[in-house]
Amino acid sequence: MKYTIGIGALALAVGVGSAFAQQPPPRPTGQQPTAKSGTAKAGAAKTGSDERFVKEAATGGMAEVELGKLATDKASSGDVKKFGQRMVDDHGKANEELKTLAQNKNITLPTQLDAPHKARVDRLSKLSGEAFDRAYMQEMLKDHRKDVNAFRTESTSGKDADVKAFASKTLPTLEEHLKLAQETNRAVGTSGTAAKKPTSSKGKR
Repeated sequence: MKYTIGIGALALAVGVGSAFAQQPPPRPTGQQPTAKSGTAKAGAAKTGSDERFVKEAATGGMAEVELGKLATDKASSGDVKKFGQRMVDDHGKANEELKTLAQNKNITLPTQLDAPHKARVDRLSKLSGEAFDRAYMQEMLKDHRKDVNAFRTESTSGKDADVKAFASKTLPTLEEHLKLAQETNRAVGTSGTAAKKPTSSKGKR
C-alpha cells in the first residue's frame, strides 16, 4: 500500500515538473511583447491621411502626364503645347519619385486612372485646336490650385517624415506650374481679359 502511494506521488511530481518546464520563462515586470512590434508594417506611412495623400498624388500625377501628352498633340497654341510638355516632364519625374516612396512605405499605388480623371482625358481627347486650348488650360488652372493646396497642407501637417518631405520638395514646382498656367490661360484668352495680347490690338475687340 505504501509502495503504491509512493509511485503515485512520484508520477505527480514528474507531471508537475514537466508542466512547469513547458511554460515560457517569466517576463520582467513592465516588459512588453516584442515578437511583432514594428515588423508588420515597419515602412508604412504612419497615418491614413499620409497614405491617402500618396495615392491621390499618384492618380493626379498620372492624369497630368496623360493630359500633357494630349496637349502636345492637339493644342493649336505653341504656349499650350509647351505647357503640356512641361507637365509630361515634371509630373513624370515626380511620379517616379513617388513610386519609390510608396514602395518604401508599403503603399500600393493605383496603376490606372480612376473614373473621374479618365472621363476628363476622354472629354479633352475629342477636342482640338482652340477649343482644346481653352478647355485644357481651364483644367490645368483648376488642377494646380487643388494640387498646391493639398501639397502645402501635407508639407506642414503630414505625420510621416518622408511623405512630408516629398510634399515639401514638390510644392515649389507645383506653384510654378500654377503661375505658368495662369499666364498661358491668359495668352489663349480663356480669362476673358486682353492680357498678353499685343499692344497694337488693345483697342480691338
